[in-house]
Amino acid sequence: MRLVWLVAGLGCVGLGALGVIVPGLPTTVFFIMAAGAFSRSSERLERWVLGLPGVGRLVADYRAGLGMPLRAKVIAGVMIAGAVGASCGTAIGSWTWRGIVIGLGIVGLAYIFGRIPTRR
Repeated sequence: MRLVWLVAGLGCVGLGALGVIVPGLPTTVFFIMAAGAFSRSSERLERWVLGLPGVGRLVADYRAGLGMPLRAKVIAGVMIAGAVGASCGTAIGSWTWRGIVIGLGIVGLAYIFGRIPTRR
Protein backbone atom coordinates (compact mmCIF):
# COMPACT_ATOMS: atom_id res chain seq x y z
CA MET A 1 0.00 0.00 0.00
CA ARG A 2 2.92 2.29 0.72
CA LEU A 3 4.03 2.04 -2.91
CA VAL A 4 0.53 3.02 -4.10
CA TRP A 5 0.63 6.15 -1.91
CA LEU A 6 4.12 6.97 -3.18
CA VAL A 7 3.05 6.70 -6.83
CA ALA A 8 -0.09 8.75 -6.12
CA GLY A 9 2.03 11.43 -4.45
CA LEU A 10 4.46 11.56 -7.34
CA GLY A 11 1.55 11.81 -9.79
CA CYS A 12 0.10 14.72 -7.80
CA VAL A 13 3.49 16.46 -7.79
CA GLY A 14 3.60 16.05 -11.58
CA LEU A 15 0.11 17.50 -12.00
CA GLY A 16 0.95 20.34 -9.60
CA ALA A 17 4.09 21.16 -11.56
CA LEU A 18 2.06 21.10 -14.77
CA GLY A 19 -0.41 23.47 -13.12
CA VAL A 20 2.36 26.05 -12.82
CA ILE A 21 2.52 26.16 -16.62
CA VAL A 22 -1.04 25.40 -17.78
CA PRO A 23 -3.61 28.14 -17.09
CA GLY A 24 -6.72 26.87 -15.34
CA LEU A 25 -5.03 23.77 -13.91
CA PRO A 26 -4.72 24.11 -10.13
CA THR A 27 -1.33 23.85 -8.50
CA THR A 28 -1.70 24.03 -4.74
CA VAL A 29 -4.48 21.45 -4.48
CA PHE A 30 -2.27 18.84 -6.16
CA PHE A 31 0.59 19.63 -3.79
CA ILE A 32 -1.82 19.32 -0.84
CA MET A 33 -2.84 15.88 -2.12
CA ALA A 34 0.83 14.98 -2.70
CA ALA A 35 1.70 15.90 0.90
CA GLY A 36 -1.19 13.75 2.11
CA ALA A 37 -0.05 10.80 0.01
CA PHE A 38 3.57 11.24 1.07
CA SER A 39 2.52 11.37 4.73
CA ARG A 40 1.46 7.74 4.22
CA SER A 41 4.50 6.68 2.22
CA SER A 42 7.62 8.85 2.54
CA GLU A 43 8.38 11.28 5.35
CA ARG A 44 11.32 12.67 3.34
CA LEU A 45 9.13 13.54 0.32
CA GLU A 46 6.46 15.01 2.61
CA ARG A 47 9.09 17.33 4.12
CA TRP A 48 10.25 18.17 0.59
CA VAL A 49 6.74 19.26 -0.46
CA LEU A 50 6.32 21.29 2.73
CA GLY A 51 9.66 22.99 2.07
CA LEU A 52 8.96 23.99 -1.54
CA PRO A 53 9.22 27.74 -2.11
CA GLY A 54 5.85 29.38 -2.64
CA VAL A 55 3.61 26.35 -2.32
CA GLY A 56 5.08 24.67 0.78
CA ARG A 57 3.78 27.32 3.17
CA LEU A 58 0.31 27.20 1.59
CA VAL A 59 0.20 23.41 2.01
CA ALA A 60 1.33 23.65 5.64
CA ASP A 61 -1.22 26.38 6.39
CA TYR A 62 -4.02 24.35 4.79
CA ARG A 63 -3.06 21.26 6.78
CA ALA A 64 -3.01 23.33 9.99
CA GLY A 65 -6.57 24.48 9.30
CA LEU A 66 -5.55 28.06 8.56
CA GLY A 67 -7.08 28.01 5.10
CA MET A 68 -6.13 30.19 2.14
CA PRO A 69 -5.17 33.84 1.95
CA LEU A 70 -7.92 36.05 0.54
CA ARG A 71 -5.71 37.00 -2.42
CA ALA A 72 -5.21 33.30 -3.31
CA LYS A 73 -8.97 32.73 -3.11
CA VAL A 74 -9.67 35.63 -5.45
CA ILE A 75 -7.03 34.44 -7.93
CA ALA A 76 -8.44 30.89 -7.79
CA GLY A 77 -11.98 32.20 -8.34
CA VAL A 78 -10.91 34.29 -11.33
CA MET A 79 -9.02 31.33 -12.79
CA ILE A 80 -12.01 29.01 -12.37
CA ALA A 81 -14.40 31.54 -13.90
CA GLY A 82 -11.99 32.20 -16.78
CA ALA A 83 -11.42 28.51 -17.49
CA VAL A 84 -15.15 27.74 -17.38
CA GLY A 85 -15.95 30.74 -19.57
CA ALA A 86 -13.24 29.92 -22.12
CA SER A 87 -14.24 26.26 -22.22
CA CYS A 88 -17.93 26.98 -22.65
CA GLY A 89 -17.34 29.79 -25.12
CA THR A 90 -14.86 28.09 -27.42
CA ALA A 91 -14.38 24.39 -26.83
CA ILE A 92 -17.75 22.95 -25.78
CA GLY A 93 -20.57 22.91 -28.29
CA SER A 94 -23.13 20.83 -26.41
CA TRP A 95 -25.43 22.67 -24.00
CA THR A 96 -25.49 19.59 -21.78
CA TRP A 97 -21.73 19.63 -21.36
CA ARG A 98 -21.72 23.40 -20.93
CA GLY A 99 -24.20 22.99 -18.07
CA ILE A 100 -22.03 20.29 -16.48
CA VAL A 101 -18.87 22.43 -16.72
CA ILE A 102 -20.67 25.50 -15.36
CA GLY A 103 -22.12 23.40 -12.53
CA LEU A 104 -18.70 22.01 -11.61
CA GLY A 105 -17.27 25.53 -11.69
CA ILE A 106 -19.96 26.68 -9.29
CA VAL A 107 -19.23 23.75 -6.98
CA GLY A 108 -15.52 24.65 -7.03
CA LEU A 109 -16.24 28.30 -6.26
CA ALA A 110 -18.67 27.37 -3.49
CA TYR A 111 -16.09 25.07 -1.93
CA ILE A 112 -13.27 27.63 -2.06
CA PHE A 113 -15.33 30.55 -0.78
CA GLY A 114 -17.72 28.64 1.49
CA ARG A 115 -15.77 25.77 3.07
CA ILE A 116 -12.11 26.79 3.14
CA PRO A 117 -11.31 29.31 5.88
CA THR A 118 -9.86 32.65 4.83
CA ARG A 119 -6.49 33.40 6.38
CA ARG A 120 -6.08 37.10 7.14
